[in-house]
Amino acid sequence: MSTEISDNAAKSRYEIRVDGDLAGFVEYEPGEGALTFVHTEVDSAFEGKGIGSALARGALDDVRGKGFSVVPVCPFIKKWIERHPDYKDLVGS
Repeated sequence: MSTEISDNAAKSRYEIRVDGDLAGFVEYEPGEGALTFVHTEVDSAFEGKGIGSALARGALDDVRGKGFSVVPVCPFIKKWIERHPDYKDLVGS
């Protein structure tokens, strides 16, 4: 199973593809130096396979690489960051 995560800026969301098929996404609202993550969705065919976690990690790593912070409004992203303290430094207000 091959996964690929990309920032689809035209749709304001990070997408994860599994073997080329869209498996999930996390929507964001761009702001000045920060992205507000508002909703995460994983296709039911891919649930329970770590796709949501891979998507969260990939999106947050990209945000870090761009020097932005994150406002985690989405409950999934908020809880994921709480469980991975090495990402708490990304949380802005």
